[in-house]
Amino acid sequence: MPFGLPVVFAMAPPAQGGSGPVWVQFLPFALILAIFYFIILMPMRKRQKKVAEFREALKVGDKVMTTSGIYGSITKLNDRSVQLQIADKVRVEVSRAAVGGYQGEEPVVEDSGSM
Repeated sequence: MPFGLPVVFAMAPPAQGGSGPVWVQFLPFALILAIFYFIILMPMRKRQKKVAEFREALKVGDKVMTTSGIYGSITKLNDRSVQLQIADKVRVEVSRAAVGGYQGEEPVVEDSGSM
């Protein structure tokens, strides 16, 4: 080829109607979203609901354990806090969110601090 002549390449036009409907292309994405919902989001919502019901059902006299491992008996309840008696004449006030479960039972709240 001589150096002064331009080189021209021919391109074929894109194929018409070769692919399926547009919604078929989004089907794998929708399937992944559905799997994500049923495997991760749905169990997480059930667990959050169970924890919320547990915290609403707390009452004076319940023997509980905090998420940090303190055992005590509830002596006073507020909207956001709980007063625990942990020894004779020793009372501490902790957040309701810190109460992890009843003494002697499996914790309702999972320990989120362990990595």
